[in-house]
Amino acid sequence: MLLIEREIRIPFAKEEVSLLKHFESEIKAQLSVDEVPVRFAVTKSDADGHHCEIGILTESDALPVGRQISIFDFEQRTFENTDKFNAVMIVPTGIGAELGGHAGDATPAARLLAGACNKLITHPNVVNASDINEMPENGLYVEGSVISKLLMGTIGLQDVRSNRILLIIDEHEDKDVAELAINAASAARITLGLDCTGVVKMNPPAYLRADYSSSGSAVGRVEGLERLLEVIYRRRSEFDAVALASKVDISEGLYARYFLSGGEIINPWGGVEAMLTHTVSLLFDIPSAHAPMAENMDEANALFGIVDPRMSPEAVSSCFLHCVLKGLYKSPRIITDRMLFTHPSILTAADISCLVIPDGCVGLPTLAALEQGIPVIAVRENRNRMKNDLEKLPFVPGKLFIVDNYLEAVGVMTALKGGISVSAVRRPLAETHVTSEHLCEQLKGYNEGKEVSRRPKSTAAEKG
Repeated sequence: MLLIEREIRIPFAKEEVSLLKHFESEIKAQLSVDEVPVRFAVTKSDADGHHCEIGILTESDALPVGRQISIFDFEQRTFENTDKFNAVMIVPTGIGAELGGHAGDATPAARLLAGACNKLITHPNVVNASDINEMPENGLYVEGSVISKLLMGTIGLQDVRSNRILLIIDEHEDKDVAELAINAASAARITLGLDCTGVVKMNPPAYLRADYSSSGSAVGRVEGLERLLEVIYRRRSEFDAVALASKVDISEGLYARYFLSGGEIINPWGGVEAMLTHTVSLLFDIPSAHAPMAENMDEANALFGIVDPRMSPEAVSSCFLHCVLKGLYKSPRIITDRMLFTHPSILTAADISCLVIPDGCVGLPTLAALEQGIPVIAVRENRNRMKNDLEKLPFVPGKLFIVDNYLEAVGVMTALKGGISVSAVRRPLAETHVTSEHLCEQLKGYNEGKEVSRRPKSTAAEKG
């Protein structure tokens, strides 16, 4: 069983149809029956259409879970709950974002946004900083595919006091590297009070290979995935969340070049890690996150002098695992039973007040927000590899806000929370829009239509 990345082109929709439905039908037509999409992004839109990257699970008929899955399943929210103001913050993994493209360097932005809302739902790429995790107290740490399903209306989230966590690692040929991971689990137990139900060493482990797509985004390939899925399936009663740590194969010399690049090289590990955790969370509806294991202790202890500040958490870490354990410690429970969605403790799409993304990013969260009528705030300063003009998407007026930075994003969030039109606090202020309607002719046609609808229909006998 393989996880692979594929690049395809999707033509523009020829008529007024749901973009979600359009992408779903086009992707289904281009995949074989045993291929399941697990991750989807539009990397560029131009005159040739939408250029897309799709993470694909092959040989899906060999899955240990006997159910069909689709990342395009969608349930329209019927109302917005305005009792609280909850925001979703996303920085897609592997796109080289200025903020969030390195090691937890979007954490200050997340903490800033969290101060303007009741709950901030975000994902590992935003706050994972190797052996550091300083996510906000009111943050909900969930895997990226879980955010997509939340916005698509197919799941809910429930706060937990804590999770039982199973740690699955490679049976590493360098025992010192494996022992680092075990010590990280022990450290989380004595500092967080984490309930680690055990450490499972996989032999042979799944094989992860990092690569780059033609857009320059980090992607990858996973082989032998069925071995990992089987372990998770057999032990599913032992844990509430699963932490994964494994080697990621990268090009020779890339490790050193990455640290010495001054932040110019996109983190190579993130793309394949996201593909893996998207699949695990999608199949089992459990919180999951992944940390890379060093190739050997020489790599784990490598020194590169004073590095770019955005890469410093990686430079001072040797195991990279604590951020995952801390995040999963209180990651919310994933609720799939729609009968429970009305319970006050369950957060659903109806409870989401806005989505904050880097400008140009189009994936399932953006498309879901478009369909659900959730306001989207796009941040220009968070430049990245994705090249899409969000203003060309069919947003309802007042549902798309493009801002310069995260400081301005907080201003828009505060305006939305207070029910204040953003345009009312900007200058120049546009003239009040005035139009005229010639009602006599319209009312005449309306009344004629009502008169026709009131006439009794002729029976067959009358017609005879």
